[in-house]
Amino acid sequence: MVARAPGTSKRHLQLGADEAVLAKLGYKQEFRREFTPLEVSGLAFSYTGVLPGIASVLFYAIPNGGPVAMVWGWAFVGPFIMCIGLAMAELASAAPTSGGLYYWTYSLASPRCRNFLSWIVGYSNTIQTITGVASVNWACAIQIAAAISIASDQAYATTNEQLYGIYAALVLSHAVLVSLGTKVLARLQRLYTFVNLCLCFIVIIALPIATPAEYRNSASFALGSFINLAGWPSGFAFILSFMAPLYSIGGYDASVHMSEEASNAATAIPWAIISSIAVSIVLGWGINVSLAFCMGTDLESVLNSPIGQPMAQILYTSLGRRGALALWCLIISTLYIVASNSLLVGSRQTFAFSRDGALPFSRYLYRINGYTKTPVNTVWFDAVFVLVIGLLAFVSTAAINAVFTIGLTASYVSFITPITTRFAFKNDFKPGPFHLGKLSFPVAAIAVSSMVFMIIVFFFPSTPQTTAQEMNYTVVVLGGYMALAISWYYCPIYGGVHWFNGPVANLTPVVEGEHRDGNALSEKEQRDAELSFSVVDV
Repeated sequence: MVARAPGTSKRHLQLGADEAVLAKLGYKQEFRREFTPLEVSGLAFSYTGVLPGIASVLFYAIPNGGPVAMVWGWAFVGPFIMCIGLAMAELASAAPTSGGLYYWTYSLASPRCRNFLSWIVGYSNTIQTITGVASVNWACAIQIAAAISIASDQAYATTNEQLYGIYAALVLSHAVLVSLGTKVLARLQRLYTFVNLCLCFIVIIALPIATPAEYRNSASFALGSFINLAGWPSGFAFILSFMAPLYSIGGYDASVHMSEEASNAATAIPWAIISSIAVSIVLGWGINVSLAFCMGTDLESVLNSPIGQPMAQILYTSLGRRGALALWCLIISTLYIVASNSLLVGSRQTFAFSRDGALPFSRYLYRINGYTKTPVNTVWFDAVFVLVIGLLAFVSTAAINAVFTIGLTASYVSFITPITTRFAFKNDFKPGPFHLGKLSFPVAAIAVSSMVFMIIVFFFPSTPQTTAQEMNYTVVVLGGYMALAISWYYCPIYGGVHWFNGPVANLTPVVEGEHRDGNALSEKEQRDAELSFSVVDV
């Protein structure tokens, strides 16, 4: 038995254990570990933001199956989402670091290709987190516009310029908030979780009570009516409706990027992933059932409402102008929370990737603010990137909507790779405190195959009769971004192939900057053995 020194708290011992785990992975402790296991679970749940997520993408489910897609599509996709979460949780428990996915990929892949795969995953994960911030903020701006429409009895419609102005104000306010200290951000998660849970139960319980009889649907309609307004064959339309639950319960890696700020990370992070998915699946299904019973039977009018948001129209007919406006403002507040946490998580991924020298301007991005002890530089770097992405709104509606699916497809690229490399290559993977045992491979196989299938589906347009303006530009924007990342890797003289060697241990002094010198790279190669998965003893 280890004797405990007088005055040594259990929390201090845990912090020491977390630092030891991080040291095994090659990194020194630079953040303050202020997130308790409950708070990191709250962050994962608030990041998911199931109700505002449903409100933002209900337009994917209603035209592609109506009530059946909303209720049973959600239930069908739930187990596949859980498999992805379980596969991710195992990796997070084995190596709890902010770099997460690209670190795992490097550690598990063959030496012949691990540098390239780690680079691709790192850039996919970075664009996923940044476009995630953009998509949530754009959805929030649209919902604010919907609130204005409700308040004016649908007499006012915002322009693209006004929407972008709202969007920019939201992004800048989040950047200021996320620049605060870790302790403040951790304690805010308690409030965020409470608000999200309360709002879910309000919709599930209060909406059916308040809905007028003429808008209440029978069980046969709410649970068994399939309505196809998109024009695709019914089977494929139902598959397209999966976009709603997959987007609403996304960002399984959110808590992973907070690993270096969480106490007891090797256990807290995997359970945060699993608990947030489980709670979101159950509450999301309840919300969809409530909406299916309370939206009336004229789905075309719900979809084409002057308010511009199907869920806002459902609330308007059920609760009246004042009730709908009050509840919609609460939904906007929760979406604001989601966007804030999205920027928080994204800044940690950018910080981790720049710590390993992979991003342009890494020497400036890899900085911890001396006052807040947070990576303020990466917060504002991500915020500026998000503002630039928002300019797609001036290209076309389809172009800005592509941001929604880019986040999903890019995340799937970054999720699939480390899960696959674990089983595809010979490696010394040793599980952490959370592991699935013999179920690891079948769960991983289900997770990977479902993500590959859905990536292909996400490239299709919303209707078969499409124009250049209405085309799905996900493959163009994501493909263009990945082409730039690959070109940057193979660029003669300056490309990553000449200097990127995966995660760089920083326990001993190294030359900071975008390009390490020869001594640093040699030192890196000598420490490759340290940068591998090992048993986490906590």
